[in-house]
Parts: sequence; C-alpha cells; structure tokens
Amino acid sequence: MKVTATPSDMEAVPLNAVNHTYAEMSVTRQALLDIFNAALTAVDPYRAVLKAVSFENNRLQVAGTAYDLAAFGRIIVVGAGKAAARMAQAIETLLGSQIDAGLIIVKQGHSARLSIIEQVEAAHPVPDAAGLSGTAGIMQMVRAADEATLVICLLSGGASALLAAPVEGITLHDKQQVTSLLLNAGASIGELNAVRKHLSMVKGGRLARAAWPAQLVTLILSDVIGDRLDVIASGPTAPDSSTFADALEVINKYALQTEIPVNVADYLKRGMAGQVPETVKEHDPCLNRTHNAIIASLTQALAAARERAVQLGLVARIVSETLQGEARDAARLLAQTARAELAVMKPGERRCLIWGGETTVTVRGGGRGGRNQELALAFALEIEGLQGVSLLSAGTDGSDGSTDAAGAMVDGASTLRARSFGLDARSYLEQNDSYSFFQNLDARSGVQHHFKTAPTGTNVMDIQIVLLDTRVV
Repeated sequence: MKVTATPSDMEAVPLNAVNHTYAEMSVTRQALLDIFNAALTAVDPYRAVLKAVSFENNRLQVAGTAYDLAAFGRIIVVGAGKAAARMAQAIETLLGSQIDAGLIIVKQGHSARLSIIEQVEAAHPVPDAAGLSGTAGIMQMVRAADEATLVICLLSGGASALLAAPVEGITLHDKQQVTSLLLNAGASIGELNAVRKHLSMVKGGRLARAAWPAQLVTLILSDVIGDRLDVIASGPTAPDSSTFADALEVINKYALQTEIPVNVADYLKRGMAGQVPETVKEHDPCLNRTHNAIIASLTQALAAARERAVQLGLVARIVSETLQGEARDAARLLAQTARAELAVMKPGERRCLIWGGETTVTVRGGGRGGRNQELALAFALEIEGLQGVSLLSAGTDGSDGSTDAAGAMVDGASTLRARSFGLDARSYLEQNDSYSFFQNLDARSGVQHHFKTAPTGTNVMDIQIVLLDTRVV
C-alpha cells in the first residue's frame, strides 16, 4: 500500500509510504522516488522475517534450521535497532501468545504497535540513559534463560548505539564522549564498532555469552558493507575478530589519545596488556547454541531499485554497493561517473546509475547535516550547470545525521538556483551545514530539495540514484 504524504503530515507512516506528491515535482523527481520506494519495499523487515521464518506443526523454521518448540519451556524475544519494531511485529504475527516475554530497543520515533513485546525508545547515534536502562532489562532477561529457553534476538542497524552497557569503570558519559569524538572525526562504522565493542558488556558476542546455555536465534538486517556479523550492531551474538589493539589503533589513527577520557584510555591499554578479558572469539563454547541469520541487506534493495528503473524505461545498472569514504570524495566520484556516462549516451536516451553503501563526514564546521545531505550538496556543486543530471541520496532508515531529513535531491540547476537567492552553496558545504542550505533553498525557491520521509522502519545503509536524460541536454 502507498500513502501520499507531505512534510506537514509525515508521521510514522508505513514502510512503503514515502511517495510525496509536491505540485512542483518533475517527472524526473517522481522517478527518483519510485525507484527509492522499490528499494525500501524489498527490505521491509516485516516481510523479510516472514520470508526467512515459518511456523507450522509447532516447529519453527529459521533460514533452513528447524526448532521443535516442544523442547522449550519459554520463548523470549529481545533485540535492538532501527528496524527492530517491524521485525518484532512479524515475530508476534508468527508466534503470538507462545511468546512469554520480550523487550526491544528502538531509535526515538522508530517504534511500532506491539501487543506482547515491550519496546524502549532511545537515542542514536550517541547512547543515552534510556538505552542503558533498556539494555539492562535485556541482559537481565537473557541471563535468566536456561537450556529450555528459546531466545529470539532481532538486530538491525542502530543497535550499536541503542545497546548501551559500559564495562565496569566506564560511564555512559565516557561512551557518549568517545562516540561523538569518533563520529566527528569521520571514523567508519567498522572502526567505531571496534572501539565500542571493547567498552561494552553486551557487544562483541557478549549477549550470546549472557544467554548461554539457552538456544539463541538471531535474525539480522544488515546495514554494513560486506554483511559482516561482527560489525552489524557491533556483533552482540557473533564472534569478534577485532582486539583491544585494534581499538587503540583507531584511537591513534584519529589522534584522539588526549581527547578520550583517561579511564577509557587506561581500560583499552589494560585490555591490550591482557589484564582485561577480550570479546568473544570464534570457537567459544557459548556460541555452540547460537544461530545467526541475515534476512535482508543492501543487495536486495539495490536489485529492486534497478528493476524498478528498468520498468520505468531506463537503462539501469548498479555501479557499486560498497560506496564509502568521505561524502565529498564520493560525490566527486559520482559526478565523474555521470559525466562519463553522458558522454557516450545517444540523444533521447535515459539511464539510471545506482550506488549503495555508507560514507562518512569529517566535521570541521559548526553546521547541521548528515552524510547524504553533504554528499548531495557536494554533488550539486560538481555538476553545476550540467543539464540532464539528477541525484537522490538518502538513508534507507529515513534519517540522516541528527536531522529530520533522510537526504536530498539535486540537479545541475540546484546551486545556480541557490545563488539567485543569495545562498552560497560552497560556504554552506565548508561549514558542514548542508541541512541549513537545503532548508533555506526550499523556503526561498518553492522547489523541494530536502528529502523527508519520517522513519521508514528499515535500515540497510544509504542509496544514491543518479538519473541521466539526454532529452533535456
């Protein structure tokens, strides 16, 4: 089902409901939205769970593995992430009253209607007290589990921040400070999680350790490049390949040795010296009764986007599903690719280029924004004056940085239009203030560049869609 919405009435609408109908929207922009919507539909967590999990004759089938529920006295459901609520809805649909208890943690605004499983809303990407309290509840629940308990864990992107359980001697404030420093320095998700795992009582396989000897089944919506189990949600139910040495290397790489709290630096050093236990490693006995299953990822989203583009009459291809690095560098790469593609297109031809991944932003200014808005603004500058090129860059979760936008849509006229209203795009970019740029441009021009969807219910990183049209050149 599609729901038409405008920014003023955009609340927590269903997943497949980001089809805005602004009066001034061009056919090209509508195509961008159609393609993006197709990608979201393909990774709807509710549908993904029902596709991977079935329940018949008291047997639960999970990604090819069967569990006889007669062998279990209790079933509990735990989890965290931006998509956890939609996943929990599917589990309730499947098991209903057979669920004895449940608790999940979702990002603020990402909750959904549930009957049995409790949910806590917490902050993201910097953890808060609500996440700390919710995680304590989850850990208490799984520690009470025994061999006759089936624990179903639901994980998706965002869980690294939402599952907050600092090790002894480290405070929530310490973790908040470290997280903010690494985010502002432009650390990748893998680097950030290497540090977070070694300051946590739940990440790096430690949730699995707490749940042992219960049977643990984890359903995962991947939001990381390569779908690495030890990186998604910081791998609370998977073996961890990173070490204390890796965590310290990240701190050193970004020259944060004197910026992080002294007790954090001391803890990491003690861990490297073997004075503090490592995270859970491969072949740990606590993993013998753990089954991890990835049920949806960026791959499905991009394939669906390409299929929809073809249905719209475009020649379409997926350029990459591993886009990463600085958002501005990625924008330059996308612009170069677009120009090269235009150069070989025939008159009247339309093409669609699709990327997916997760870039980073090194914050140097004092503005607001996110990686998708920054990428879109940088791309607009790269293609200034170029006809027949349009971009939508957006987070599949519906959020970008600490703003209410998912991303932005731009074309070759965007920065020229801004200049006519006295807005200097490059100045905004240098201040990392892409949000204000698009906000001001939209207000003055009456043309919608900001892309606002509200929480979508899913999360498989970011998608960039470039449309090329030689009919308008």
